[in-house]
Parts: sequence; structure tokens; C-alpha cells
Amino acid sequence: MKNIATTPSAEPRLSLKQRLLMQEDLNFLLTNRVPRIALTHAVGWFSKLKSPLLARLSIAVWRWFTPLDLSEAEHTNFNSLHDCFTRRLKPGARPFSADEAVLCSPSDGIVGACGRIEGTRVLQAKGFPYTLQDLLGSDTLAQRYANGNYVTLRLTSAMYHRFHAPADLTVDQVTYISGDTWNVNPVALKRVERLFCKNERAVIEARLARSNAPVALVPVAAILVASIRLHFIDVLLHLRYRGPNVMPCQAAAHKGDELGWFEHGSTIIIMLVPDGFALAPGLHTGSQVRAGQPLCVDTAAGEAA
Repeated sequence: MKNIATTPSAEPRLSLKQRLLMQEDLNFLLTNRVPRIALTHAVGWFSKLKSPLLARLSIAVWRWFTPLDLSEAEHTNFNSLHDCFTRRLKPGARPFSADEAVLCSPSDGIVGACGRIEGTRVLQAKGFPYTLQDLLGSDTLAQRYANGNYVTLRLTSAMYHRFHAPADLTVDQVTYISGDTWNVNPVALKRVERLFCKNERAVIEARLARSNAPVALVPVAAILVASIRLHFIDVLLHLRYRGPNVMPCQAAAHKGDELGWFEHGSTIIIMLVPDGFALAPGLHTGSQVRAGQPLCVDTAAGEAA
């Protein structure tokens, strides 16, 4: 009996893990192996072009790539793409907890990492630690939050980009740290060590009104963002800003008051609290939160009550 010729076997099917890895490789190449700072400047320029028609067309294209929901926006007649990125919401859209012992989420976001600070070491992703000294640029400030708690919030490009006071507080100082604009999506966080410590960021040092306890907010810019506006200092913090990088101020804010916003794109806010605060029940990596929801609780206040 003659042997029957067989056709060459088909290419072996890739496993789900292999396919995801290939997609991650492509994602990383497209969002990081590009001239990040030049692209960020270009998008910043384009987003501020005043043209309602161009804004509508840009938003339509944007919606092909992201689930943009404008139903809560104060208005939707945008004169530029920047107006859409920095949109305000309808009054009452983000109620803040009235409990004085609760520190609320300063922004909408997805919890990227959270938990106990091990000495002064925290995680940006599993297996990728960094130190508060590197993030904050100060050993003294890092020690203030040693063995406390932290929450990292990732804001996607479609989210509400303004951030608010998590409690009644006074802002004492802002330190601007210029840097790179690496993407802060999960793919990059698993590949670029100490990413938050490399990107442009602002360290907002504050004290809680009820206890004088310190709290820090660290807005971290990223590709297509790299511009942070704060209400209580009269400068726009961006990659071309050259100082002064330490800006003392005495700015009081009530819980829920708007502190500032990111100019465009997706980014990160890190909140640090000292020992004596605990994470809100049910908070974990992957949780999606809105501005005003509980993030941390003053355990000393609970014991006193």
C-alpha cells in the first residue's frame, strides 16, 4: 500500500497566555518605544486648538478606542479636545462622605496597588517595589509615612480628570519633580522598574484639619499628560517648567473641594497616610472607585469614639 502524502501540518495554535504576551509586547512598543516627550508636547498643542468641529471629530475618534461617557459632564459643547479632557461634572455627581474620620478618594480611578507601607517601600505592581525616598525626593518626608498605608489610583484617558481634597486639610507645600512620560498602564508597570519615580510628578504635602496628621497626594503625569494644574499655586506644572521646584503655600480646602486637574490623557494619583490609618473595607487591587468614596479611615478616631 502506497504511503499517502500528507499536507504540512498547520502552525501550532498559540495559548491564550502567548497571545496576550504578544499583545502586551505590541502595546508596550506602541505606547513607550516612541518619542514620548515630543509626542506629549504635540498632543498638548493639538488638544487646545479651538474648533468645536475639530473637537467633535476628535472625540468621535477617541470613542473608537475607549468607553468615553459624557453623561455626567456639566456641558458637552466643547470648544476643544482639552475642554473635554478637563470637563467638570454636574453638581452633586461626586458626593463625599461626611464622616470626618474617613479620607475619601480624591479622584475617579482604578486601584493599581494599595496596602501597608513596608518601612518606606511600596509596590507599583507585583514584584516591582520602589521607595518613598525615590518617589518623594526627600528622606525626611519618606519617614513621615513609614509603615503607614498607600493607595495608587490609575485614571484612564476616558475618566473624569479633576481631583479633590480627600478631607478638610491645609496644603503646606508643593514640590514639582520633572521627569519622563512613561505610560502608566498595567503593561508598562510590569516592565519598567520604579516607573513612578522616573515620571514627572508633583508632591502635595498637607495636614488634616481635625488631627493635624500629614497626608500626601502625588499626581504622576504620563505620556500625553505631562501638565498638572493646581488651584493653589499660580503656575502650570509641565515639562518645560524649570522652577522653583519647591513652592511653600498655606491653602485651606474643605473635603471635596477641587484641588486641580490633569491636562489630558491617563495618569496616576498616589495617596500616602501615616501609621494610624487603615484602608477602607473592601478596597483591593482592581477596585474601581469614584471621587468621594472612602479610601482610608482614621483608626485612632474610631478608638476614641
